[in-house]
Amino acid sequence: QVQLVESGGDLVQPGGSLRLSCAASGLTFNGYTLSWFRQAPGKEREFVAAVKGGSQYYADSVKGRFTVSRDNAKNTVFLQMNSLRPEDTAVYYCAAGRPITSSLRRESMYYYWGQGTHVTVSS
Repeated sequence: QVQLVESGGDLVQPGGSLRLSCAASGLTFNGYTLSWFRQAPGKEREFVAAVKGGSQYYADSVKGRFTVSRDNAKNTVFLQMNSLRPEDTAVYYCAAGRPITSSLRRESMYYYWGQGTHVTVSS
């Protein structure tokens, strides 16, 4: 049984930092693209970042502020979030799949999802 479990969400002030983690089990971790999506209140879920092989991909809204990485030995993917803004407030989900590069921003390309972790950016 595949499980993805996110952690690290919290309340943080604007300009602050958080590091999200997603621990995977039940799958051959290094054979998958691992991605982060988020869903803000009242909005659709959107792509944030992905790590596919040795390459990283980012949404324009987080480029330069967020960094995605993976530790294949620990079956864990991370999202380091710096310079956080109120508009980053959302539930953050990790997902695992095997999308082609041109499709890795699409939710439908992912087989497995975590339950989400809440990030609130507010003073």
